[in-house]
Amino acid sequence: MASTPRTLLQLRATRIAELIYPVGFYRTKAGVILGICRDLLERYGGRVPDTIDELLTLDGVGRKTANLVVTMGFNKPGICVDTHVHRISNRLGYVRTRTPEETEMALRARLPRRYWIGYNDLLVAFGQNVCAPISPRCSTCPVSELCRRVGVTSAR
Repeated sequence: MASTPRTLLQLRATRIAELIYPVGFYRTKAGVILGICRDLLERYGGRVPDTIDELLTLDGVGRKTANLVVTMGFNKPGICVDTHVHRISNRLGYVRTRTPEETEMALRARLPRRYWIGYNDLLVAFGQNVCAPISPRCSTCPVSELCRRVGVTSAR
């Protein structure tokens, strides 16, 4: 449908919103996508930057998205830290951090680089199915013996 920033700009925000509908805040994100496309054309000649620092200069791109782009788009090392990665890494006692950005930096220092790219996918699925934010399923957790259960007040 649209494989470049230039062709994506030919779509209306409402059409982009329809295409990304399952994503939270899809209407807002559709507008952000169009803004990023304009920025990519103006500042980067339509090229998507391949560094986290450059990606962070794009309005609407945060650390999680920048890491996702460099890992999936350019096969460079990065750690996508979302709510699941932040919560579970702390719950396990692997890191002791207050924010996703602190978690990313702590994981970069501690987690072997070969696990960086797959770490997010592993913990998102785990967080959705076992290690829920409220009342995690500790009784069926395959790593319960290794888990410090930091912050867990009730479990199933």
